[in-house]
Amino acid sequence: MTELPKRSRPSRNELLERKGRSNIIFVTVATHNREPLLVDPGVHHALRNAWKQADHWFVGKYVILPDHLHLFCAPATFPPSSLRMWIRYWKRLTTQAKVFGRSKDIWQRDCWDTQIRSGRHYTEKWQYIQENPVRAKLVQSIEDWPLTGELTPLDWREP
Repeated sequence: MTELPKRSRPSRNELLERKGRSNIIFVTVATHNREPLLVDPGVHHALRNAWKQADHWFVGKYVILPDHLHLFCAPATFPPSSLRMWIRYWKRLTTQAKVFGRSKDIWQRDCWDTQIRSGRHYTEKWQYIQENPVRAKLVQSIEDWPLTGELTPLDWREP
């Protein structure tokens, strides 16, 4: 198998409809200056509400850590609405929910995203992000981390 390039920034390619194959994006969003603002049940609740309200993309599995979050998402329609605009929208909604104790400098300006290429890639990414709280020594077992979940099942399909 050909080695994929290592990037310091996402490639920002347009998401293309792939007949019969899932279109799932892996996204990482960090807080401003990586401040540990996200480990609060109120923030978790605000994020879930914002993702439900920002319905141009479906949110699948996610893990929220103190200073960043990971999620899988898929477009609700094709052609898809802008991923960047969608992320900005739910960042704004969570900021307006006033769960952070301040109203600015909550989120880093940008994010990281990559399109999932295969069922194996999807499984590997999920296993990696699930284990983040354990690697960070926040809990001993992935089952102990409360800031994880799934809003919409995003199953991998291939023709």
